[in-house]
Amino acid sequence: MPESRWAFHLITDRVRTAGGSGAESGSEDALIAAVAAALEGGVDWVQVRDKGAAADELLRTVQAVQAVAEPLGKGVIVNDRLDVALAAGAHGVHLARKSLPPHLARRVAGDDLLVGASVHSVEQAIAAAEAGVDYVTFGHVFPTQSKPGLPPRGPEALREVVEAVDIPVLAIGGITAERVPMVLATGCAGIAVIGAVLSEADPRRAARALREALDRTPGRPRRPFPPVPSPKHRRQ
Repeated sequence: MPESRWAFHLITDRVRTAGGSGAESGSEDALIAAVAAALEGGVDWVQVRDKGAAADELLRTVQAVQAVAEPLGKGVIVNDRLDVALAAGAHGVHLARKSLPPHLARRVAGDDLLVGASVHSVEQAIAAAEAGVDYVTFGHVFPTQSKPGLPPRGPEALREVVEAVDIPVLAIGGITAERVPMVLATGCAGIAVIGAVLSEADPRRAARALREALDRTPGRPRRPFPPVPSPKHRRQ
């Protein structure tokens, strides 16, 4: 798979997943079908997030996502649950505010996994980078349904984070195809979305619109997101 300049991450949310093709909205089947369609539309990485799921349930979801992502050479990251990421042989783990501290997650993960973290300020981004994470996600950049009532931080705050750390920064929050050029102008490594793809009746078309906006935007990331490791470079 040719490497793109800009990374495109999809974060799963079963509740916000529209139904289709005979699958009920919000169901596991609907989620996997939407993820598969989004991957075909141009998503590079899928972050599996289900905060209410038990470990065994989350593991099954991760494995189902791997079954549709890995044959396409796409990456799979697990939100919060380092144990599940390791058990599934995922490509990475993404840490939230209440996850393991980044330096401990890095110690446990070693070099087997990418370790990412969500941050909301320059100070948090610097601290995460110093703790050894491989990338951060910063947001929310624009108003979003995921954070109702909370003011967005804006593209300039994103730019400050990008310039403050020497690791890739992904932008999240209210990102549309029309806003992609403004976001990428900050030098960030790419975008992460949820509802912009999963809430759409045609997630393949929604992902394709974002992928095309990414690919036609000139410039380069200040720190590009790492490529998906090939199977021979992963822990067996």
